[in-house]
Amino acid sequence: MKIGYCTWGMPTVPPDTFIPFLANLGYKGVELTVIPGYTTELSRLDRAERRRIAQMLKDHGLELPAIAAQTSMVERDPEVAAAHWKRLTDAVDLATEWAIDGTPPAVDTTVGGKSDDWDELKGLLFERMGELVRYGEQRGVVIAAEPHVADMLDSIDRVLELLRAVDSPFLKLNFDISHFNVQGVPYQESVAALAPHTVHTHVKSERGLAPHHEFLIPGEAPFDWVGYLHAMREHGYDGYITAEVSIMVQRRPNYDPLAAAELTYNTLAKAFDEAGIAR
Repeated sequence: MKIGYCTWGMPTVPPDTFIPFLANLGYKGVELTVIPGYTTELSRLDRAERRRIAQMLKDHGLELPAIAAQTSMVERDPEVAAAHWKRLTDAVDLATEWAIDGTPPAVDTTVGGKSDDWDELKGLLFERMGELVRYGEQRGVVIAAEPHVADMLDSIDRVLELLRAVDSPFLKLNFDISHFNVQGVPYQESVAALAPHTVHTHVKSERGLAPHHEFLIPGEAPFDWVGYLHAMREHGYDGYITAEVSIMVQRRPNYDPLAAAELTYNTLAKAFDEAGIAR
């Protein structure tokens, strides 16, 4: 396993800053966020900029395990749904351009909706996810669906139902353990169920239980990181453990995205060392 960082927590930081900074800290990979409002949003990435970023990653020895393209997949307004589809398929196309050694990064997305929408909208989700997965499969790109607390894809049972419905090796998970922790699900349980289907991860710290939970920077609250790492490895996962800093944290008046990345790396590096896992 390797330590990665998602630029979700760096919306205003340019790649010329975050790429060398993350590499110098010791991260081995970065997940680039391409949704609106980010310095690497799709609309800013013309062909020259795509080549430039790819070269910077290579020059600094950073891998690209995933692209963050979080977009609702159950929007019922036709115009908005079409825009969401374009964003997701554009992210898949970008993944093919940014393939390293022939292997494209996974494209991560949440699915949207609310928990109470499951019965009403799961058919629409299965249909649209199936279409996106087929689009990815034609281009060799894995789609990584992310379960999220309070979204319609918020439980182990629902995740497994989605995987069965689409039934494709090109649909995997972006497994963020924190979204199950804040629902009171022991990490041993969620890891055992979901790690075998996981292509990429997010991790963060958290405090409290939903709906009164708070997401934190890794290291700001206790968590059995060593046990989590061992469990992921025991259930067959050997990819990136990628940290994500939530919108909750970014709203802090004194939020420093570079300091957050440094605290995160120190927390995860210590956990890897204590777990006896090479990083």
